[in-house]
Amino acid sequence: MTVGIVGLGLIGGSMALAYKKHGHTVLALDQDTVIRDFVLMAAAADGVLDETNAEQCDLLLLALPPREAADWLGKLAPHLRTDALVLDCCGTKRRICAFAFPLAERYGFTFVGGHPMAGTQYSGFKYAKDGLFRGAPMVIVPPVFDDMALLDRVMQALAPAEFGSFSVTTAEKHDEMIAFTSQLAHVVSNAYVKSPEAQAHRGFSAGSYADLTRVARLNAPMWTELFLENGDFLLREIDTLTENLRQYRDALASGDEEMLCALLEEGSRIKKEVDGR
Repeated sequence: MTVGIVGLGLIGGSMALAYKKHGHTVLALDQDTVIRDFVLMAAAADGVLDETNAEQCDLLLLALPPREAADWLGKLAPHLRTDALVLDCCGTKRRICAFAFPLAERYGFTFVGGHPMAGTQYSGFKYAKDGLFRGAPMVIVPPVFDDMALLDRVMQALAPAEFGSFSVTTAEKHDEMIAFTSQLAHVVSNAYVKSPEAQAHRGFSAGSYADLTRVARLNAPMWTELFLENGDFLLREIDTLTENLRQYRDALASGDEEMLCALLEEGSRIKKEVDGR
């Protein structure tokens, strides 16, 4: 299989390494020519992807923020074969799917929205690894939900990444859920470290601090785009969290031991319920 990968950061770079490990041909493209050349030198790709060889791709992966992914797909779409499969790896789905589904219909290739639920707090190809996706969930947004042959085709095409499970949903539901499971966590973590006490945490912090602050270190331009694109759902989650925090604050301010204990017990109970234990 020949795989084209646009974007050679953590996600795209890890995809390149995974497909190369399994013996596939990888054509890579990144707007930073230094990174692109390093990927070639590291033997993580076999050549540079462009309009002249895009027709060789059986699979095209777009590992970029939504705006860039749409721009590059628009450039490559006229050069793709009608039997090509295209997946994006964007953190939100409504923008890219609204653009790509009609484009795919126009040119005859197949587009499926995708979001690999794996990553680290670090970005860039230097942190890429061939096993990044091993055992991780993969979210799929297909154009048609009852096309089992298409879903099987997607899973087979992504087999080298070694995902542990696949979930099928709509772009709307994906963005609603990701506002809670990912985006809110990044906002909270990033805001949390702005306390003046953060500068003196060493010697006073352990697992709780590390867990809560892991994703405070982020790619600000990328996350800004994702947050703004998903602002409706993210604002709802921030408002919900703000209201919940207000209840804790009110109990503390009034010295209401019973209320504070009840709030803590409620949170502990919900955590056990959602984790199934």
